[in-house]
Amino acid sequence: MASPKSPPKSQLSLISNLWIKLMTFENAGDVNEGHKHAFDHPTLLVKGRLQVDVDGAVSEFTAPHIIFIARNKVHTLTALEEGTVAACIHALRDGERVEDIVDPAMIPAGINPNHLPEFIKPLAKADHFA
Repeated sequence: MASPKSPPKSQLSLISNLWIKLMTFENAGDVNEGHKHAFDHPTLLVKGRLQVDVDGAVSEFTAPHIIFIARNKVHTLTALEEGTVAACIHALRDGERVEDIVDPAMIPAGINPNHLPEFIKPLAKADHFA
């Protein structure tokens, strides 16, 4: 029996108006469900293979690869290998967010998370994987 499709584990970041969603697809067949955006953006395929369905047209990509995602096009990402890793990267416009979001797991030694600028909002640990 095939295992049910699961969404990828995600880590989110918003720093200096650059939004990144890092997705780890644990199993082949895991899916980031179809959605669309108001602006074009790249998806960086770091590891593994992805099937990209854009409004019903399907392509396959193998890492390392940068995938162009056009605005207003419904796109679905499906892992073709276990352990596939991809990052959607967006430049936010028109004041969609005014504060930065930083996962505590991103902060290297030497930076005190209690002394981050006011505009940076660390995510709660429970929000690490959505």
